[in-house]
Amino acid sequence: MSKNVSDQIVEMLVEAGVKRVYAVTGDSLNPVNDAVRRDGRLQWIHVRHEEAGAYAASMEAELNGIGCCMGSSGPGHVHLVNGLYDANKAGNPVIAIASTIHTEKMGLENFQETKPELLFQDCSKYVFQANTPKQAINGMQTAIQHAISKKGVAVLGLPGDVASANLESVHSSNGNFYTQPRISPSHEHLLELAKIINSHEKVMLFCGHGCRNAVDEVMQLAETLKSPLGYSFRGKIFFERTDNPYAVGLNGLLGNKSGFEAMHEADVLLMLGTDFPYSEFLPEKCKIIQIDTKPERLGRRAKVDFGYCGDIKSTLQELMPMVEGKTSTVFLDKMRSLHQKIETIYDSYVEEKGAEKQIHPEYVAHLVDKLATDDAIFTVDTGMSAVWAARYLKAGRNRYLTGSFNHGSMANAMPMAIGAGLSHPERQVIAFCGDGGISMLLGDLMTISQYQIPVKIIIFNNRSLGMVKLEMRVEGYMDWQTDMVNPDFVKLAESMNIAAWEAKESKDVEAAILNGLKHDGPAIINIFTDPNALAMPPSLNFEQVKGFAQSMTKLMVNGNFAEIVDTTKSELKYLRELL
Repeated sequence: MSKNVSDQIVEMLVEAGVKRVYAVTGDSLNPVNDAVRRDGRLQWIHVRHEEAGAYAASMEAELNGIGCCMGSSGPGHVHLVNGLYDANKAGNPVIAIASTIHTEKMGLENFQETKPELLFQDCSKYVFQANTPKQAINGMQTAIQHAISKKGVAVLGLPGDVASANLESVHSSNGNFYTQPRISPSHEHLLELAKIINSHEKVMLFCGHGCRNAVDEVMQLAETLKSPLGYSFRGKIFFERTDNPYAVGLNGLLGNKSGFEAMHEADVLLMLGTDFPYSEFLPEKCKIIQIDTKPERLGRRAKVDFGYCGDIKSTLQELMPMVEGKTSTVFLDKMRSLHQKIETIYDSYVEEKGAEKQIHPEYVAHLVDKLATDDAIFTVDTGMSAVWAARYLKAGRNRYLTGSFNHGSMANAMPMAIGAGLSHPERQVIAFCGDGGISMLLGDLMTISQYQIPVKIIIFNNRSLGMVKLEMRVEGYMDWQTDMVNPDFVKLAESMNIAAWEAKESKDVEAAILNGLKHDGPAIINIFTDPNALAMPPSLNFEQVKGFAQSMTKLMVNGNFAEIVDTTKSELKYLRELL
C-alpha cells in the first residue's frame, strides 16, 4: 500500500516530538485517524469536546514543548477556537489540524463548510489551507516550525480528499528544528542597565513566567541588590516559597498589599519576563526597566523608561558582573514585614475554617498546598478558585502552576489537567475547579474516566459564579443570575467510574482531600464552600467602595436581608487586608 498524505503527516508529527493527539474523529478527519491507527506511535485521545482537546494539547505543549489537537469539518473547527486562543496567548506551541470538506465542494456554502484561513487567523501564528498533496506537506512543515519558533498555534486546513491522496514528492525538509538561542542586550545596553541599577538604592524585581528557567539567576540578583521580589500569577510558583527571604507577593487584581506597595515605593522597578496585563496596578513615578525576549511587548503595559530584548537567564548572567552589591536592607525589611503581616491575615482565614456548607475556600486551598506532593502540577480555573490558588499554593521542589491567565476563559482547569496527566503520569496533577467551570465542560470527565487519567479535581462548590458576583457588586449592581443549581457531583462521578469524596463541614475537608490525593486513579473532591468569600484587590478606590454600598442597598430594597448579613460579615473580614 502506497503512502498517502495522512501517513506523511503522522510521520512529521512523530518527528516533531508529538506523543498524542486530542480529537473527535469523523468525516474529513477519518484518513488522519486511520493513519494514526496504522502507524501506532501516536496515542489518539478521544475527547468529548474539541475545546477540551485544544486545552489539553496546550497544556502538553506548555510542559513538553509541543502539542497537537484536531477538529473535523465546520463545528469541530469552531469548537477548537477557544482553547486555541488560550494556547496562542500563553505562547504554547500547538499544531491544530482542521480537516475540512473536499476541495471540489469548497466555495459553494456546502454542509459543514468553514474557511480555516479566516476562522483561525486571530488565534494562531500561522494558518494555511492546503488544496493539493504537495501543499499539505509543505504547509505541515511550515506549521510545525511556526509553532516552535513563534511559540503559539499553527493551523493546517486539510480537505478530506487531500488527506487521503497519494503522497507526492516535495522539496521541503521532513525534519523539525528546535533552537534555543541565547538572547541578551548589547554590551553597551548592559552597561546602561547596570548604571541605572547601581545609581538607585531601592530596586524591586517583578518576575513572570519568563523567569521559569532563570530562578537561580533571579535569586542571585535579589541577594546582590537586597531587593524585594514580587511576581505575576504565572511567575509565583517559581518564587513563592517560605524560605525565600526576598518574596513580597503578587501584584495585580489577585495580588496583595505588599506586592503592590513594594512596586510603588521603589526607585527602580525591574520587570523580568512578564507581560503583566494590569496596567492600573503599575507605578508611574519610578523608573521602569523591562526585559523580554519579544521586543514588541516592551512598554505596552507601563510607562517603561528602558526596554531591552533578552532572555532572562542569559541577560542576568552577563549583567551580574556589572552590578554593584547593596548593603542596606531597609527597603527590603519594610516590604517583607508588610508581606508577613498579610500572610498572617491569610493564615487567620484558614484557622476560622467556616460553617456547614460555608467552608472557607482559603482553608481548602491551604490543605491542598499542605498535602500535595513537592512536584505537583496545578491547573486553576478562572474565577474565585484562581484567587485561592494565588494566595495559598506555594512553590515546591518542582511544582508547576498554570491556568487561563492571558485569555481568562472559564472551564480551563479540568481539560488542562487531562494534558498534564497524560504527559506526566508520574506526577500528581491537581485541578482547582469552580462549580461553574467544571459544569461548562462536564462531558470530558468521561475522557478522564475512559483513559483513567489519574488527575485530582477539587471542586470549589459555592453554588454561584463567585467572581462575577463580586464584579457586579464592585460596580454597584445587584448580583442577578449568578446562582448555580448544581448536580450531585459525587453521584455524577460515581456514574462515570470516577472515585469521589465530599465535604459539607470543615471537619471533613482534610480527610476528603487526603483520600482523593492518595487514590490510585482519577478522583473528584467536592467541597461546599462559602459563596460570600471575597477577593480584595491590593488597593480599593472610592468608586469600588461606593459600588459595594450601592449593591447592598439594592439587596435591602429587594428584601434579601439574610444575604446582606452574610455578605457584610465577609466584607468586614476581608477589609483587614487593606488596613
